[in-house]
Amino acid sequence: MRQVPLTVALLVAAGSVSVAAQWSQFRGPNASGVAPIANYPVEFSASKNVAWKAAVPYGQSSPVVVRDRLYVTASEKDRLLTIAFDARTGKESWRRDVGRERRNEIYKANDPASGTPAADINGVVAFFPDFGLVAYSTSGQPRWTAPLGPFKNFYGLGTSPIIANGLVVLVCDQETGSFAIAFDRVTGRQRWRVERPGLSEAWSTPIVFRPTGGRADLVVLGTERIDGYELSTGKSRWWIPIVSGGSMGAPLVYRDTVIAATLGSAEPGLPTFAAAVAQYDKDKDGRISQTEFQADKGLAEHFGYIDQNGDKFLSTDEWNDKRELGVGEFGAMAVRPGEVAGKLAAGAIQWHFKKNLPYIPVPLVYRDVLYMVKTGGIVTSLNPATGALLKEGRSGALGEYYASPIAADGKVFLANQQGKVSVLKAGAQWEVLSVNDVGDEINATPALSEGRIYVRTRGSLYCFAASSK
Repeated sequence: MRQVPLTVALLVAAGSVSVAAQWSQFRGPNASGVAPIANYPVEFSASKNVAWKAAVPYGQSSPVVVRDRLYVTASEKDRLLTIAFDARTGKESWRRDVGRERRNEIYKANDPASGTPAADINGVVAFFPDFGLVAYSTSGQPRWTAPLGPFKNFYGLGTSPIIANGLVVLVCDQETGSFAIAFDRVTGRQRWRVERPGLSEAWSTPIVFRPTGGRADLVVLGTERIDGYELSTGKSRWWIPIVSGGSMGAPLVYRDTVIAATLGSAEPGLPTFAAAVAQYDKDKDGRISQTEFQADKGLAEHFGYIDQNGDKFLSTDEWNDKRELGVGEFGAMAVRPGEVAGKLAAGAIQWHFKKNLPYIPVPLVYRDVLYMVKTGGIVTSLNPATGALLKEGRSGALGEYYASPIAADGKVFLANQQGKVSVLKAGAQWEVLSVNDVGDEINATPALSEGRIYVRTRGSLYCFAASSK
């Protein structure tokens, strides 16, 4: 850890900011995706209800807002950027960068700045897999850095840090060497680290769950299990096995349960290795080379995901490891940890739902309705207490969905990659109020704060407000 001496004492702990003016991490308060009631617009576009627009370098991370500061991260060649804007005017306040410590080659759908920063009234903390953590004050002064990595993950990392109870917490699940780690928010000193052996790649951001009194659990959605850790120490409290093809997003809190959605299957998605060898092994050496695998037009670009040791050949063990991943008990589910320590019994899962599951977008619980959106604009609403189906329908906008649904003011906002943002009237029998076209690609989840919607596209930041002309 490299630390820059503090010139100004940090005055208040994270979490003391007015909730109405805070969307301080991935998906806002505790990754819930929900903002307090305010006058959010139903209709907006690149020319309608635009409070301001600003150019921004490319990055898949989402914007965060605390009071009058909006933060994003991005990358330009070998520089990893953290940028602050005035949230009211869109004027850039400052821009800072760190150099890439290394350049891990990752799958084309990811980028070096896909992790959303975490902020409070004292500044912002950003995570870059090619560097580690870096903290800045609200005025852009460097506070501390914590180099991390290198990481082994073919698809790159998509995890985001959170700020909770005076800690900056980060989960790094990868091919080998997965771990969760916490740093002191003020000094950057490491407070704890817990290894997560045997857990493979995931792209999940942790949440805080308070089931009883002052107890605080850090809940982590992994590819093979959901874990609850003591937030202050990292000590394992409870866990329950699940399966996933690679956990995305974040879990959710609903009353005394944790809700998560994982995409898996009842049967392996790959054929047996013997069948694959018979199809691809042209030189009959019992292995599949990268050259031979190019014959599979659908999977060829994912060769590095299966080739765990990087020797450019696929072995039986490597193939079977990926073939078995995500096979088993999957779906949207509600888990009630209770007071039990260690492995939870199967009865801790209160309900399961296995239809219309999202892959990347995190579900949303708003006003006692659970929403899920998936590719094609398919929206499914459930009763979060029972898992009962309430409604299935379409958002009014087809296409891919990478951004997660968010809600406020009786409205649910859904953004697809093609730049369409649907607005639903919230409720068990939700209705489509409008479909808005921003005119540029959207990968990041929008932010909500004080009646304003902040949308990041491939090249711009938009602020939409109902009162704008």
